[in-house]
Amino acid sequence: MGEIRIGLVGAGRMGSFHGKSIAHKIHGAKLTAIAAPRTGPAERLASELGASKTYTDPREMFQDPSVDAVIIATPARSHAELIIAAANEGKAVFCEKPMAITLEEADKAILSAQKANVPLQIGFNRRFAAGFRAAHNDIVEGRIGTPQLLRSLTRDPGLGDPTPIPEWAIFLETLIHDFDALLYLNPGAEPTEVYAVADALVRPDFKDNGLLDTAVVNIRFDNGAIATAEANFQAVYGYDVRSEVFGSAGSAQQTNMIRYIAEGISSDTCRQDTELFHDAYVAELTSFVECIRTGNIPYLTGRDARRALSIALACIESVKTNTPVKIKDNAQLV
Repeated sequence: MGEIRIGLVGAGRMGSFHGKSIAHKIHGAKLTAIAAPRTGPAERLASELGASKTYTDPREMFQDPSVDAVIIATPARSHAELIIAAANEGKAVFCEKPMAITLEEADKAILSAQKANVPLQIGFNRRFAAGFRAAHNDIVEGRIGTPQLLRSLTRDPGLGDPTPIPEWAIFLETLIHDFDALLYLNPGAEPTEVYAVADALVRPDFKDNGLLDTAVVNIRFDNGAIATAEANFQAVYGYDVRSEVFGSAGSAQQTNMIRYIAEGISSDTCRQDTELFHDAYVAELTSFVECIRTGNIPYLTGRDARRALSIALACIESVKTNTPVKIKDNAQLV
């Protein structure tokens, strides 16, 4: 197979980053087309990156025989329908997280890729970060023993204007990364129950508009492990992602580098996810292209993404009811 010809859906911040990665960093891939609702951003990005075609309707791009695969980097609530539309046209699909906002949508998206026999990979980049991969391998190989306590956190560097943030985004679009990381770091175990609390502590003036900018979640697993996930939308010192697995034989931690020197303790901080996880973002697209070329199953599938979504949805129910909530139907995957 020659170059894998990629179509990009979305010309915003994340779409532009993925487009640049395909154009400049992914061997054996070529950015062929870009689809975005407004012609200006798509045409500017296409001109910058050498893509030959632009579309305002992604479905027209999906029908283009010169496109082998698509990257979906649009608002979350459009993901499932775009996955289904692309798969139905026989395109391999890489979609940013979350893959859907309901389990029913997720099942339809997974089934569409299965029926079309095309790869479906979801953008949980932490599985492709070197530290997370090393910790996962240590756990699989028994170096940490049986996981007992797990922790994962995400603190974004700045909230900005909260007006466009969708309802429940802290669970569906931020903490969902942590949920996937906890699943990755507790391999073979299934989450059984969550208890979540959330509030608007950064911008309490937007709480009545549905904003939740701070949350803590407790998760129980069927192997006895207990996990905590937390998020906040404004860490003034930079983008902060950390995790730890404590087991019967030791612990594994992934964190930003901390420097201990004579002048005191300091740490270099990143201000963007694309800075902290730059190599992981490139690695996940490299893996996606390799799956298309070889026919291998993606390292991170739609089924994996559905498991993280089930935790996020249980968290929403827990906040609404102020009670622990059982995880629903992970045993009933399509």
